[in-house]
Amino acid sequence: MHSVLTATTALGLLAATGMAHAEMLDVEKDELTFGFIKLTDMAPLAVAYELGYFEDEGLYVTLEPQANWKVLLDRVIDGELDGAHMLAGQPLAATIGFGTEAHIVTPFSMDLNGNGITVSNEVWELMKENVPEADGKPVHPISASALAPVVQKFRDEGRPFNMGMVFPVSTHNYELRYWLAAGGLKPGYYAPGDAAGQIDANVLLSVTPPPQMPATLEAGTIDGYCVGEPWNQQAVFKGIGVPVITDYEIWKNNPEKVFGITAEFAEANPNTTLAMTKAMIRAAIWLDENDNANRPEAVEILARSEYVGADEEVIAASMTGTFTYEPGDTREVPDFNVFFRYNATYPYYSDAVWYLTQMRRWGQIPEQKPDSWYDEVARSVYKPEIYLEAARMLVDEGLASEADFPWDTDGYRAPTAETIDGIEYDGRTPNAYLEKFPIGLKGSQTVTGSGIQG
Repeated sequence: MHSVLTATTALGLLAATGMAHAEMLDVEKDELTFGFIKLTDMAPLAVAYELGYFEDEGLYVTLEPQANWKVLLDRVIDGELDGAHMLAGQPLAATIGFGTEAHIVTPFSMDLNGNGITVSNEVWELMKENVPEADGKPVHPISASALAPVVQKFRDEGRPFNMGMVFPVSTHNYELRYWLAAGGLKPGYYAPGDAAGQIDANVLLSVTPPPQMPATLEAGTIDGYCVGEPWNQQAVFKGIGVPVITDYEIWKNNPEKVFGITAEFAEANPNTTLAMTKAMIRAAIWLDENDNANRPEAVEILARSEYVGADEEVIAASMTGTFTYEPGDTREVPDFNVFFRYNATYPYYSDAVWYLTQMRRWGQIPEQKPDSWYDEVARSVYKPEIYLEAARMLVDEGLASEADFPWDTDGYRAPTAETIDGIEYDGRTPNAYLEKFPIGLKGSQTVTGSGIQG
């Protein structure tokens, strides 16, 4: 049985203690079903449910795990799900018509960081020869240049080098490609009519659903993968692989998942959309407050079979401020999972633009687009105006602090070069950003089955 704090109980407790409480909106739809994939970064949904934040807003929510990202998106589009934990690339790709076409919007970004890249034990033993050590441990961050001789060795032996990622428009696909290319490896291109993304590749990437990653690695079908937690730590605990880098080391405080709904749902249900956003903001605050003091409780919730369904020890390995690379090599990474600080929940246009640049870089957007196009798409999908309205209500109700929200932002984060290759990203100039990469499409280049043209 869950210990669900009901709205009545919560309001009674708050009234008794003299604290403010949520003002219930007149929601258009009060019974909702939200989808998620079994990953620790679905935590804002689980917490909003278990702590009664949805009920405080007059929402009666059912949370349903989904088989994979495609099924999840399709069910949101056809209305079987009212909304879902999504890959940040999914609303953008759907809106521009890469894959299934539909106008999806997001009023809430779910987290920063949270992914890792894991390789098999065999690959790690070969990689280690190219990785410097200090105090008997590998020096981090580990560049993919250490992997390049291993990939060449496989090729010399007539073996393809295969790596898994979770979906063609996933953060994991773009992070894995970013890391490989920064180390001089080619992760391949997409072309119109070619969804495999392996044109001109020396590392072959393919889709594997997150919970199946460890077993697929153990079977030898793939030689490594990029995935969210707890599936990197699972490889360590099972003794079948070694995480070599986290996405925090690839791009410090990179945006991860979003909460996606159809534009039609948002338009037809404005108060419901505000109410769900309020509940998720409260959950995110709870997850990060007091220096992550609530994380052990969050781990216990997530470990339940209806949510992530992995051992508490495995989930805690990355949710409580540390990350284990190998047995005996656990390091402090206090920001591996960020749910609220650094404005993690605000849907920045610049986050959207970064995903679009990576779609262009690898051929998913087949032709050059002007900078204005990137901005227009970002504004059509990311909805900070809904987020800030929800945040204002929480502040007025005494449930959030005025200082915790970026009221005056234009939606673009400051340029950052805190990346593994030191290349600065400024979301206002996407084409100039693409020009900086030695590997990847730029300018008017296109991809055909035989490679890059132009």
